[in-house]
Amino acid sequence: MAEPMAGQEDLFGDMAEPPTPAPRPYRHPRSGPDPALALVAADLVRGKGLNALADAVSVAWNPRLRTAAGRAFTKDSRIELNPRLQDLPDDQRELELRNTFLHELAHLIAFARAGRRRIQPHGIEWRQACHDLGIPGEDRCHALDFKPRRLARKYAYTCPHCRAVIDRVRRLSRRVACYQCCRTHAGGRFDPRFQLVETRLG
Repeated sequence: MAEPMAGQEDLFGDMAEPPTPAPRPYRHPRSGPDPALALVAADLVRGKGLNALADAVSVAWNPRLRTAAGRAFTKDSRIELNPRLQDLPDDQRELELRNTFLHELAHLIAFARAGRRRIQPHGIEWRQACHDLGIPGEDRCHALDFKPRRLARKYAYTCPHCRAVIDRVRRLSRRVACYQCCRTHAGGRFDPRFQLVETRLG
């Protein structure tokens, strides 16, 4: 057997146990299911004795959410979160994500505990669930500034009779007449005298 070269032991070090790579931080998806958060939700509700809810709960990111930070669907035990939570400043992101997630999970817990009894969405049962999840002072509304997306209006439609103007993002695909003028002068039927005139904006 060949003798190791000088310094060979130092080059490779102790090879008995390979080095453990540093864990990479978890990255939430921007859309679709979030298995990691679903596991957290299941563990939390199972800890409250709600095994059926633990087996059913799911969490997903919904990019179609505009003004809401999150929402809960009690019928199918689903939580949806707004991916814009991930875009918050570093000093705000983790706390807001945690509180939004727990806020929505509290809805599922409250309804699961109530069974068939009707409860208010943000009533005493929800507040108790928030307390049990460690967010006793949670407000009924999310205080995040998620403004609705405003789409640029590209078309204007003018009634030739009353001069009313309707702005639209998309172009009308069929002939449309002024509703008020047709109702007043044509018994509610379409009348070409009141057909809207299209103008391209910008």
